[in-house]
Parts: sequence; structure tokens; C-alpha cells
Amino acid sequence: MDPGSPPPRGGQANPHKGRTGLDRIRRAAGYSAAGLSAAFRGESAFRQEVFAAALLLPAAFWLGRCWVEVALLAGSVVLVLIVELLNSAIEAVVDRVGFELHELSKRAKDLGSAAVMLSLLLAGGIWLGALWQRLA
Repeated sequence: MDPGSPPPRGGQANPHKGRTGLDRIRRAAGYSAAGLSAAFRGESAFRQEVFAAALLLPAAFWLGRCWVEVALLAGSVVLVLIVELLNSAIEAVVDRVGFELHELSKRAKDLGSAAVMLSLLLAGGIWLGALWQRLA
């Protein structure tokens, strides 16, 4: 521990923060896989978006005329998945704190939902624009 840094909360260091190198990468990959699995099993919205992504990602290669267009089309789909995962994480933390109705809990969940909606609108706009260019 750096002599200038504040002491850890509770007087002891986090035992999970000492991992380095390949062990840290292996464990991080495992945690990520567990998160994806939990989201797929427990979140119907994420499942629906994964199924849509399974159709849209290959279509991005047909619809895009250059690598930039393919990247925008595919990236917008992946962005929706990322934002949905973050929204699910927010909801899990809020639910962990408590199930009672509270204005801050509602605000956190509403903001997460709004982020998902904006990512869906962005992806939809990109795809509609690309379809218009390709088919019109």
C-alpha cells in the first residue's frame, strides 16, 4: 500500500484486488461469462435483444457498403446490449438495497430505462438510415 494513500475501509485490504497477470484476466473472463449468463437467464429484455442481435449482426455485413457502415450497424446493436446490461446492474443494486418504494430507487431505475430507450432509438435510426440508403 502506498504510504500516502488512505487506509482501506474497515482496516483491511480487499483480498480480491491483489490478483495480477493471467490469473486476474482468467477470473475477470469468468465473472464476465457469469454476468452474461445471468442476464440471459434472468432478463427477458436482454434475451430478446440477444435474439435480435443474432439476426442483425450478420445483416450488418450485407447492409453495410464499407467497414465504417458495418461498424456503425453492428456497433449500434452491441451498444444496446451493453446499455441493457448496465440497466440490469442498476436494477439489481437498487433491489439489493431494498424493495420498498423510494423516490431515488425509482429515479435510478427510470434513468436506466431511459438509457436503454435512447440506445434502441439510436440503433433504430442507424438501421433505418442504412436501409433507406441501400434500398431506395
